[in-house]
Amino acid sequence: MTARRLLRSLSTVLIVSGALMLLDAGLTLVWQEPVSAVYAKIRQSQLGDELNKLALAKPSELDLAALQKLATEKRRMAFFARRLRADAERGSAVGRIKIAKIDANYVVVNGSDAASLRKGPGIYDDVPFPGMPGTTAIAGHRTTYGAPFRKINKVEKGDEVIVEMPYGTFTYEVERTRIVKPTALEVIKRVSYDRLVLSACHPLYSAAKRFIVFARLVAGQARGAATL
Repeated sequence: MTARRLLRSLSTVLIVSGALMLLDAGLTLVWQEPVSAVYAKIRQSQLGDELNKLALAKPSELDLAALQKLATEKRRMAFFARRLRADAERGSAVGRIKIAKIDANYVVVNGSDAASLRKGPGIYDDVPFPGMPGTTAIAGHRTTYGAPFRKINKVEKGDEVIVEMPYGTFTYEVERTRIVKPTALEVIKRVSYDRLVLSACHPLYSAAKRFIVFARLVAGQARGAATL
């Protein structure tokens, strides 16, 4: 190959590469990062299957014996919430979050570390699962890995957030939103009522701050083994 042909081929490769980089940047600006989005879509499908198996799992004889002593659905849901909190592996499917206002419908995983959040929204470590007393906190990406919380800043007071767990469906009503520093751990502290906190980086394409949604639990409906 002559030097001229080699240079021409190299120029073509550089032009194509540049065009692809510009396309990637454009897609990220108007939608989300495309490569990680494909990965997240595949993982969400796998997690959906995992979640279905979890929901269909039969309670053990020990669980059934414990349920006999729990008179209300609320106490049964709390029982299974504690059990799942203790048994769930990091990054495994534990529930599903639905936010109609922003067309969000994603499998939620256990854990908010980087590896877990590549799969979907994740429940923070050391916080209760829905059904247990206290503040549940869920984090999610805005521009990468499916960008489940990309439009979280559109959520407003009065909007509904539904979290479906294998043992119950929990409906929360948004009370307010805040923009805080990443170190503002007080947002997940326990308050006098059960609530849900959602968090995501803010603004888009930056991790400088966090956009926080505070939502109050308004209803809990038992499902699965918690109805036995």
